[in-house]
Amino acid sequence: MGKVYRTELSPVSFLERSAYIFPDKTAVVHGERRYTYREFAERVNRLASRLRDAGLEKHDRVAFLCPNIPAELEAHYAVPAAGGILVAINIRLSPDEIGYILEHSGAKFLFVDRELEPLVEPSDLSGIEVVRVDDAGEPGDPYEDFLSEGSPEPVESWLEDEEETISINYTSGTTGRPKGVMYTHRGAYLNALGEVIETGMSYDTTYLWTLPMFHCNGWCFTWGVTAVAGTHVCLRKVDPAVIWDLFRSEGVTHYCGAPTVQVGLVNHEKARPLEQEVTAAIAGAPPSPTLLAQLGELNIRPIHVYGLTETYGPITVCAWHEEWDELPPEEQARLRARQGQGYVTADLVRVVDEEMNDVPQDAASMGEVVMRGNNVMKGYFENPEATDEAFKGGWFHSGDIAVWHPDGYIELRDRKKDIIISGGENISTIEVEQVIVKHPAVMEAAVVAIPDEKWGERPKAFVTLKPGREATEEEIIEFCKQHIARFKAPDAVEFGELPKTSTGKVQKYVLREKEWKGQEKRIKGN
Repeated sequence: MGKVYRTELSPVSFLERSAYIFPDKTAVVHGERRYTYREFAERVNRLASRLRDAGLEKHDRVAFLCPNIPAELEAHYAVPAAGGILVAINIRLSPDEIGYILEHSGAKFLFVDRELEPLVEPSDLSGIEVVRVDDAGEPGDPYEDFLSEGSPEPVESWLEDEEETISINYTSGTTGRPKGVMYTHRGAYLNALGEVIETGMSYDTTYLWTLPMFHCNGWCFTWGVTAVAGTHVCLRKVDPAVIWDLFRSEGVTHYCGAPTVQVGLVNHEKARPLEQEVTAAIAGAPPSPTLLAQLGELNIRPIHVYGLTETYGPITVCAWHEEWDELPPEEQARLRARQGQGYVTADLVRVVDEEMNDVPQDAASMGEVVMRGNNVMKGYFENPEATDEAFKGGWFHSGDIAVWHPDGYIELRDRKKDIIISGGENISTIEVEQVIVKHPAVMEAAVVAIPDEKWGERPKAFVTLKPGREATEEEIIEFCKQHIARFKAPDAVEFGELPKTSTGKVQKYVLREKEWKGQEKRIKGN
């Protein structure tokens, strides 16, 4: 007999409640398709029961390689409801990277969108049950046929402890190989409610899926929107023209996206002031005064948030102060550029020195941002050494360098690790360097971030060729595109000697300083 006063927290319960209270309300919109909350729940139940019938056992990993379509959303409920662990894979990765994730996670099932099948063709899929998703929503679609064999009734829950793993999200580490970040049912539940509170979602919410669901489980909005019985508007790919049409036709109230998405929207020919106010959560890069002004003119309210894959997506918010409304636009933009402080469901974050002492809150002393609490990952899957390193001193080490303002808000200044964040995607410089040096003409290489107006940051390679060998910039870039995801390939290549210390270590900061000269900060995008 369980405790009367306790239920194990799981975001799966959000769908159960919303389908019970709002069975006829529109839950999911995808082109001409519409599912009510009753239908949404039945589809989830069918998938959950069918997975069990197919042999899923507790904590088996179920991989999904899909864009923002109903199947990907349904997986966020069906897989944990069935007792499995969801592995939502980044569709922009290379076949080699996807193959590694499938192998490392030990995935027992793989659901793959029809357009993405070529990405898994080189992988060893023996021992994995593969289901193609045609995204047709009708019989003949292998995914729909899979669902039709399941039961519309809920399966019995196998959840015993809210700290069990609900999902594993792979993120590139500085070693180049992705690490599997484990989320718990409890953390996902609380972070989803954090998104509801911080972005002001309600029963009237219509959320547009511009942010990939494979990114930190859509920053937990996959669960948060359902918690308030909001409407999920799916989107196979980010297209500003389509987004503007959906803003109006569906009455969208909320969406999320990197600055690149926002810039594309405000500069599109269909950009016109909206009748309804739309809230946009912007991650990482501080929105520029120009962008803020453009968003405001279009009746879009920006909210600046910050986090990492290891913190379920956003963990801090630049919560707006009413008195700031009276300030000049430039000053408002400066304040909104801060990463702020912890979500209402999270602990406050700290900025510390190398001895884990708080740095002065003087807006000048720099230190590393560290976090702990309900919104921090459980650890890295099958990687205790990396977990111990990340949790050194009893806090999660973000690797991000920030200052601490007198009002308690933090503001990022630089990145401790050599991770390039380009248009919301992480790029490991070490991974790119390892590919470049495979080129027969290359002796050594160093990769750093350079500023980019559209993507925030992009990789640039500095290459020393072997004596007597030749290679062009185009040749190196093309070589990279053949071996890693295309977005990770450098935008530029410069040939010559690399600056080094007396011990032979490449001085990346020298290269970086040259490229970022005249820039106020060395972080532009996320």
